[in-house]
Amino acid sequence: MKVFNTLSGKKETFQPQGSEVKIYVCGVTPYDECHLGHAMSYIIFDVIRRYLRFRGYKVRYVQNVTDIDDKIIERANQRGVPAAELAGQYTESFFRDMDALGIERADVYPYATGEIDKITEVIQGLIDKGHAYPAGGSVYFRVKSCPGYGKLSRRNLESMMTSCSIEMGKEKEHPMDFALWKAAKPGEPYWESPWGQGRPGWHIECSAMSLKYLGDSLDIHGGGQDLIFPHHENEIAQSECFTGVEPFVKYWLHNGMVQFGEEKMSKSLGNLITIKDALEKYSADALRVFVLSSHYRSPLTYSEAAIEAAVGGVERLARVLRRDDQTGGKGEALDAEPYRKQFTEAMDDDFNTPQALAVLFDLASAINQAADSGISFQDAKEALFSLKRDVFGLKRRDVVITVPTAQIEVRGFAPTVYVSVQPTPEVEVRVERLVEERAKCRDAKDWQRADKIRSRLAELGIVLEDTSRGAKRIWERSPAVESLNSLLAELGITLEDNT
Repeated sequence: MKVFNTLSGKKETFQPQGSEVKIYVCGVTPYDECHLGHAMSYIIFDVIRRYLRFRGYKVRYVQNVTDIDDKIIERANQRGVPAAELAGQYTESFFRDMDALGIERADVYPYATGEIDKITEVIQGLIDKGHAYPAGGSVYFRVKSCPGYGKLSRRNLESMMTSCSIEMGKEKEHPMDFALWKAAKPGEPYWESPWGQGRPGWHIECSAMSLKYLGDSLDIHGGGQDLIFPHHENEIAQSECFTGVEPFVKYWLHNGMVQFGEEKMSKSLGNLITIKDALEKYSADALRVFVLSSHYRSPLTYSEAAIEAAVGGVERLARVLRRDDQTGGKGEALDAEPYRKQFTEAMDDDFNTPQALAVLFDLASAINQAADSGISFQDAKEALFSLKRDVFGLKRRDVVITVPTAQIEVRGFAPTVYVSVQPTPEVEVRVERLVEERAKCRDAKDWQRADKIRSRLAELGIVLEDTSRGAKRIWERSPAVESLNSLLAELGITLEDNT
């Protein structure tokens, strides 16, 4: 099993340091609703955790909550509420979002405000060892005392000073020294400390929490690529200088960012799509497949078409799992073992979820072919269900179709079934044009083009079932006009050409 380590810049054989894989993932700063960027990161590390368990490892997973921070204080002041109240409100919202996405709860969720004693202990230890110094009621980390500072981001102090904004202050010995403890400003929340009233800096809390709950050295530390510098760089410096143990983390794993056009999706840029908004339109399984369709270290570009393709993939798997094995388990049987092996090989290669997902769809196709050929596929179906549920966290097993009588219409010779769907006339005319084209292809025995139209319509949510009276249309959802226009253009079909 290989994982890409940001620290070494290459794939390394995964060998945990003990009988339990210790994972720490940077958590949420609760000052607003979570968005798809959060969903991407936490889905990825949820799947990594699930896969390690699937491979037989025992896992301990810790994720912090930064419930005191400049952004929280600023937002609370804008709304005229206590910072603790604002943080509590959005922390509850965060957990609702994670539960809705099917993300398993961490073993421990330490809160920054609940770990002040451990934080002050670590800060005092750094002062005692000469790695930190009090100044003006604050405490700063002395970056020049740490020879390896910059090793994660591969930067030296000079390049750091030219590539980032620096919080200047008279108290600092060096411009890159960073705050471990911030002296309280008027009207801000504060805690008592040996250096006066104040609150912890952002970076020190993660060091203190990981040391307390996972020990001096971790197996995996995860987070977004935007945390490599300065946050994770500073974590390494603080932790290794405090404990004297290297490495603080054996494998650093960083996920790419969700892109909205050319920019990353973030609260500060105001171009976010909240998890709640996304879940109003799409299922949790669809959002998970959307994330897993891209390698975790790559950028993930948001588009309606990409998520609709994920919806189609989820429904495709659900339809396969709905099929019943009519052989009674007798006779020739589909062997699922080669697919399990391919799935494991993909995931063992730095958690290559797009390739592993492709294996699931290959297995789904093989099950369909077996079913059509009278070959037993029950064991293969159970393997498919287990892999998608236990590793990818996809919970949907079936497509439940409930159809009021009034929603069944006869068009031509075959019925059209609307499953709580109300397509617009623009959508309906495009779908009908594609169905007509498929019928022409079948008459001309152009099976390849006919199958392509059927497959692509299924991805968009319209299932065609051939009957003696023609193709029955089952509308599981209504696709966007833009997606249908794209498919028509791809196939070279015009709406006017309906002869």
